[in-house]
Amino acid sequence: MNPSRRFWFFIFFLASGFCGLVAEVVWLRLAMAQFGVVTPLVSTVLSVFMAGLAIGSWQGGRLAARAAAWPRLSPIRLYACAEIAIGLSALVVPALFSVGRMLLLRAGEGVAWGSLRYHLASGGWIAIALLPFCMCMGATFPLALAALRDGSGSSGERPFGHLYAANVLGACCGTFFSAFVLIEIFGFGGTLRIAAAVNVAVALGALLVEATSSTVSAASERADAVAASPAAAPVIGRDATLLMAMLFTTGLASMAMEVVWIRQFTPYAGTAVYAFATILTVYLAGTFIGARFHRKGTLRAPDILWSVAGVAALVPLGAADPRILSRIVEPAQVFGGYTFAAVVRVSLGLFPICAAVGYLTPMLIDRFSTGDAVRAGRAYAMNVVGCILGPLLASFVLLPGLGERGSIAALAAPLFAIALITAARWTAPMAAIAVGILLVGVTRDFSTVFPSPRVRRDYEATVIASDARGVKQLLVNGIGITTLTPITKFMVHMPLAYLDAPPTNVLVICFGMGTSFRSALSWNVSTTAAELVPSVPKLFGFYHADAAQLLASPQAHVVIDDGRRFLERAGDTFDLITVDPPPPVEAAGSGLLYSREFYTAARRRLRHGGILQQWFPGGEPIIAAAVTRSIVESFPYVRMFPSIEGWGYHYFASDAPIVERSAAELASRLPPRAAADLTEWFDGITVPQLMERLLAQEITPDRFLASAPQTPALVDDRPINEYFLLRRAFSR
Repeated sequence: MNPSRRFWFFIFFLASGFCGLVAEVVWLRLAMAQFGVVTPLVSTVLSVFMAGLAIGSWQGGRLAARAAAWPRLSPIRLYACAEIAIGLSALVVPALFSVGRMLLLRAGEGVAWGSLRYHLASGGWIAIALLPFCMCMGATFPLALAALRDGSGSSGERPFGHLYAANVLGACCGTFFSAFVLIEIFGFGGTLRIAAAVNVAVALGALLVEATSSTVSAASERADAVAASPAAAPVIGRDATLLMAMLFTTGLASMAMEVVWIRQFTPYAGTAVYAFATILTVYLAGTFIGARFHRKGTLRAPDILWSVAGVAALVPLGAADPRILSRIVEPAQVFGGYTFAAVVRVSLGLFPICAAVGYLTPMLIDRFSTGDAVRAGRAYAMNVVGCILGPLLASFVLLPGLGERGSIAALAAPLFAIALITAARWTAPMAAIAVGILLVGVTRDFSTVFPSPRVRRDYEATVIASDARGVKQLLVNGIGITTLTPITKFMVHMPLAYLDAPPTNVLVICFGMGTSFRSALSWNVSTTAAELVPSVPKLFGFYHADAAQLLASPQAHVVIDDGRRFLERAGDTFDLITVDPPPPVEAAGSGLLYSREFYTAARRRLRHGGILQQWFPGGEPIIAAAVTRSIVESFPYVRMFPSIEGWGYHYFASDAPIVERSAAELASRLPPRAAADLTEWFDGITVPQLMERLLAQEITPDRFLASAPQTPALVDDRPINEYFLLRRAFSR
């Protein structure tokens, strides 16, 4: 094989791996903005992405074999065409997503769409938008393998491992640079266009390599190359079936464990996008190291890796144990996300299993294919099928039923089983199983740090209700969401008191402990709460003794859905829409509840003179200015009040003037039940006194705008609250 061509294809796959991961990240965020931040939607995007890779890999091998009979189409030219097609996705996919959203909204206008119906419709449109480009991504592997074969039919030692290592390294770089650099500077759209430019450059580079290469220049030589016998006899029969089963297992286990790891390490790494990027970067870096070792062929007894992989799969149990690493002196939290100790936990927990799988996957594909593009495409497709099913299995079956620890143990079990099947002796597998049992037995999960916690798990999150030292807490994936605070009562009572007519319909976005929902019902009005995590409303009774009675009211409606998506699909209009996004303000995805596009949707669902109450917990001046500007550019009338507890701010926004009212007048507009609810946690303080506290502190939006006058409004494409590392690192 031509060494120069082998080198250039390593560079090409490094670049295309970068572009593929960038595209996946941006496509997922674009889909969330258009169709909702729900696990079924996320699973749909990932499944379509992986399904496209599988179909493309399978059919790409067949296409490479047929290319020998086509005088004008060599495998390298087909590879270049695939890269150009992938680059076109930067223009096509965002446009298709936008069209799909508008079509779904029109189809559901005035109709209460069921969740299943909407999921199927949005999932079908996502498949239409993404599948062709993902198939092109999957086809690049077999087409490149065919292009690497020289006139003797050889593609070099471990050809798939060579390309796989480059692709994974590129994906690792794509994860790091997109999250930590590109999106903050260029936004999602700009980052996608940069990736598209790299795809086109790869295509042009591939064509240039073919033009300057003398290895395969004529159609007859290509035919000889494809028809030539591979360097080694292909694996057939029972051995081939076993190899395919192993490839399916590595794909399923690794992708399912990735879903579990996010929940396991969120209590330590936080919810910023940089925390998720760290997990994915470590995952890909470990996979690359494993693939690199396979490419070098440094392991003399590779089958022992199944025993190693079984134990390594259980190492995250120790790394996520709250008792381990707890004494590390953590530096001050910088960049709003995670500490050095969190990075240590993630790296120690994930790297061993990722390196093991990174070695095993290309090893199995090279064994099965022996350099043949068709067989390599089939093998890689089987691995990707496992990758499709893994996240679905983890999200909808394992995590709700077994929790994080049980899920990890269940996913490690097939690795131990393969170790027993493939080992010449059972000494190593049995020793590995003993170590695994020990790890499961001695480690603990995060919920054990709370005395007598109530734990609920579902496809979205693990929810903990705790009453530590008399302070009730609500934690989602280990992150504190809220406590019993009167701030959440003011989110309802004060804006309703400002309305020019008695309210009839209230929407609460984000249920939390249910305090705002409970306060709205005290007005005896129809109250709907939209909550993303199904387990959160189930703990309503833990925080409020009258929860069951309130939920039985015909006025109470709890909807499990993404708040923004429900808002856009709702057929009703509301007198009050109150929004309390999950903290911190830098949390991944939170920008979708602070953006100008969100406020535009909210304004459409407010009756004339209705009020949007937006809670903002506070943040750096640039974030405060961006959030404020997005509100004032969406509503003509905006008022701001610091909270009753002296931190955070209430925004009241409307399409009609919010009439000046005195504290006494506001208090007089509260029904008796509402007044009792507002003063429930205050001793000897009246409603007028509470109202006066907020009125006396009112500020104008100009105060925040003046603190960072050049800051643009927060929009979906550039959520500056979520991407801030460069800004904070170089602000001085």
